[in-house]
Amino acid sequence: MLHGYSRAGRIDDAVRLFREMLSNEIRPGIVSYNIILHGLFQSGKFSEAKDFYLNMIKSGMQLNIYMYNTILNGLCKNKCVDEAFKIFQSLCSKDFQLDIITFNIMIDALLKSGRKEDAMDMFTAISAHGLGPNVVTYHLMIQNLIKEGLLEESDNLFLATENSGCTPDSCMLNSLVRRLLYKGEIMWAGTYLSKIDEMNFSLEASTTSLLISVF
Repeated sequence: MLHGYSRAGRIDDAVRLFREMLSNEIRPGIVSYNIILHGLFQSGKFSEAKDFYLNMIKSGMQLNIYMYNTILNGLCKNKCVDEAFKIFQSLCSKDFQLDIITFNIMIDALLKSGRKEDAMDMFTAISAHGLGPNVVTYHLMIQNLIKEGLLEESDNLFLATENSGCTPDSCMLNSLVRRLLYKGEIMWAGTYLSKIDEMNFSLEASTTSLLISVF
């Protein structure tokens, strides 16, 4: 019921039901807490979401990585990148077992807030945590390199993606084509168009529309 209310955008009903559970001495599990927290962030009730997770921490509840990812993502989406970064650093200092989603959330937020050096440092630190970048991680970094006009570097990182065993997906390739076309880099875009063809992916409507407008 909590999940259903949250998915339907009825977070107030979900919170009401959550409180009923507490009043009836039904102890919610970590999944229930995560549903409520995610729903509060998604519905824009930012101050309520912050109060909710701060009370959880004060209560001594042991948060898992899924909960921390929800908190970090919620903070970053609400432009509280500095606060999210402090929590991330705190987790690192405690040797908390992070996952690649944690890094992707933070790298994305740092890039969007213009903190490119911090994002690059975080990207290079992934291996130190016993993890490897996934397609999303590479996509974020390559997009940024293209945005900065560092096309050779972006191409090298794309090759590293393939060499690492991460197979680029249709979403990534279409996105890179559009980014290059927007910058007028038609020859570079052709490389990724060839990849789309080789891998039997389809052009997304927005990619096709942009190609038509360019040519």
